[in-house]
Order: sequence, then structure tokens, then C-alpha cells
Amino acid sequence: MTHHPQRLLVTGGAGFIGANFVHHWLSAHEGGRVVVLDALTYAGNRANLDPVRAHPALRFVHGDIRDTALVGDLLRAETIDTLVHFAAESHVDRSIHGPDAFIDTNVNGTHSLLKAARQVWLAERRVPAHRFHHVSTDEVYGSLGSADPAFTETTPYAPNSPYAASKAASDHLVRAYHHTYDLAVTTSNCSNNYGPYHFPEKLIPLAIVNLLDGKPVPIYGDGRNIRDWLYVEDHCRGIARVLTHGRVGETYNIGGHNEWANLDIVRHLCRLVDAAFAADATLAARFPQAPAARGIPSETLIRFVTDRPGHDLRYAIDATRIGRDLGFAPAERFETGIAKTLAWYLAHEDWWRGVMDGSYRQWVECHYAPAGT
Repeated sequence: MTHHPQRLLVTGGAGFIGANFVHHWLSAHEGGRVVVLDALTYAGNRANLDPVRAHPALRFVHGDIRDTALVGDLLRAETIDTLVHFAAESHVDRSIHGPDAFIDTNVNGTHSLLKAARQVWLAERRVPAHRFHHVSTDEVYGSLGSADPAFTETTPYAPNSPYAASKAASDHLVRAYHHTYDLAVTTSNCSNNYGPYHFPEKLIPLAIVNLLDGKPVPIYGDGRNIRDWLYVEDHCRGIARVLTHGRVGETYNIGGHNEWANLDIVRHLCRLVDAAFAADATLAARFPQAPAARGIPSETLIRFVTDRPGHDLRYAIDATRIGRDLGFAPAERFETGIAKTLAWYLAHEDWWRGVMDGSYRQWVECHYAPAGT
């Protein structure tokens, strides 16, 4: 049955993917209401919502998804009919060094949302129709060998990091609330996202800002770990399609059909940066520490660092179901999406410098130490 979302609560809507989803929804869907709930932890940033800050349909609430009473009050006061759950701790390295926060936010936080939704939507029946959409990750499926078929929605779960395990647990809770209480849920498992507003601790944005600042670009192990990359705007389009046309209780994999080894991505970015500096003389003045500003290849900044524990070899998404059942396909090839991403970071230096404060830079340098140090 087609769902017609009118009033959305978007958790984690000031984060990378959440903010991009808010931008997409407000530009593509007239009318209705979008309420963003975000705790504004290190990766949440109200500036991510600046392009839509003045939109009359948007309300921002600074709060925690673990506050069940607050969530319930928002569902009632705003007559929310659709909850889109992005809020999560999502960095594998941070989960290795401090797993407690991942269990607390990703498991307990998701359960808090489910409890509030069950109370308001099922016990109190505040809206005639509802939807709880849970945004998950391909990492719950574990790791693939180089010749293994891509993950499908029926691939057994085999999470290998505390982050992946916490997301797997939250997936199971969402499924259980549907089968036990008849909560109307959908889940999507996505491949690695990239694009505007990506916090610079992940591979692509970290590589871009370090290339511009003349700092080493760390590559784990031999750089041959493979990921499927999905441009964030395509991910947002896919989620919107699941919200409106997805079948209740169903899971949909959203992938980009773009498998790249980490080292190949960084080398490709190096070539793009070198080409950008060659084409625009003003970049050398703006980023004088970049090797490209002096005509030196950006690849000289690549550094191989000690591999992280339990580093999964390969992720790949089989997105047949969402294409067949919902008619969704990504619009961006990796080559076009990564060019757009670099252009965005070149145009938004104030944003990424603002989020990369001293404490964050210190964390990166500590946990990406060169091999042998």
C-alpha cells in the first residue's frame, strides 16, 4: 500500500546523510512538515541545515533519541506520521576504541524510538497511518571475499565490528517491533555514502582536506579493501522511494553499483586535485600547503598505516529488489559523484575548517599513526 508521508520526524537530521535527506525532502515534496531531532554530538552540525534553515516547514529540536518522553511528546505535538531514523554512532574506528557509546546510541536509542512510536501510534492511535523507517548499513552482513556474490536482503548477518554489531542489533529490534506489535516499519541497508557535508573522519572527505592542507593521507594496510560507494543524494532518493512505495515489514538494500578499492579512490582523488589546481590558479593561493600548489603530484602525500583490527575486506550491495520492486536506480556514477564532491569541498572551506577543530585533528593523528610508529 502506498504511504503518503505528511509530517516527518528525522532523527540525526543534522548529520551527514540526515541533513542531505532533509534538503532533498524539502526540495522534492511540497507541503507537510519536517521536524529534525539531533543531539549535536561531534558529527552533528546545525550548519549542515543552513541551506534550508529558513524553510517554513522545518523545525529543529536539540535533543536525544534516548529521551523516550521527548520523542513521544514530539510525535504527539507535531502529529508525526513518519519517523526516519538516521541517528547513530557510525565510525568503525571509534567503535573499536570506545564501543559503549555505540551500544548506547544505536541499540538503546533505537529502542527508545520504537517504544515512543508504539505508544503514540499504536496504543494512542494519534494518526490514521504511520511508518517507522530505519536506516542501516551493509556492514551488518560482514565481509565478502573478492569473488563472492554481493549482499542481498537475505544474506545472514555476520557483523565484525562493534559498530556493525550495534547496527545489527538495532535492525533486529525494528523487525521485532513489526512482528510482535504490528508497528509499520521498513529498513534500508546502504553501501558507503559520500558527498557534501561528509564529516572528515571518513576516507573520502579526510583525503580531500588533507590533500588541500598538505597533510599525509592515511591508507589502512595495503589499500586493497573494497567498498561499494553510493552518492548521498542517490541514497536520499532511495529512502524517499521506500517511504512512499516500500512494503511494510520489508528490507531494501540501496547500493551504488560502484566497487572501488580504497587506494584506487585516493589515487583518483589525487588526480582530480592536481587537475583542479592546474585549471584554477586561485587554488594555489587558497591552499598553499597542498603539493599541487607547487606542481608536485598529490600522491606524494599517501601513507600506508597499520591496518585496523578486523578490517573487512569487501562490501558489495545487490540492489536488485529496490530496482525491481520500487523502480529505483542511482543517478550518479562514481566518477561524476566524486567530481561533484571535490567541487563542493573546494567551495565550502569554511564548513570543513569549522568542523575540524583541534581536538578532532588530534584524534585523527593519534588513531591514524603511520605504520611502525
